[in-house]
Amino acid sequence: MAAVEELIRSEADGSISFGNHTLSEKAKVEDFSHGGDLYKVKTYRTMTKLEKNGMFAYESVPGTSVLSFAEREDGVSFLVEGNEDAQITVGLQDDTEYDVKVNGEDAGRMRTNLGGKLSLSVELAGAGEVKVEIGR
Repeated sequence: MAAVEELIRSEADGSISFGNHTLSEKAKVEDFSHGGDLYKVKTYRTMTKLEKNGMFAYESVPGTSVLSFAEREDGVSFLVEGNEDAQITVGLQDDTEYDVKVNGEDAGRMRTNLGGKLSLSVELAGAGEVKVEIGR
C-alpha cells in the first residue's frame, strides 16, 4: 500500500481512503463529499486526522495512511500503514463496548469514553498493511 497521494478519495466499495504518512509538511483537504457527508482530513508524518460532518472520526499519532475506512452501524474497519507504531483513536458510540481485532487477532473488548472515543496501539513498524476491525 502506498500513501494516499490525493489525501482522501472514495473507493468503489463505498469506503474512503485517506492520509499520507510520508509528508514532511502538513496538508489538508476540506469539504470532501462522500455518501452525503462532508469530510476533512489533515495529515503528515506526525499526525493524521479525519473529521466527518465536523465531528471527530479518526486520529493517529504519528501519521498513517488508511485504506478502505468503512463505518457501519456496529463499528468500523480499515487497513492502516505507517513508518512507526501508532496510537489510533476512532470516534464511535458513547460509552459502548466493542470487540477489537488487529490483523485477525483478538485484541480484547474495549469501551469508548463518554465522548465516544476508543484508543488502541497498533504495531506498524515494518509490518506493511495492518487490518483493524472494531465491532459490537
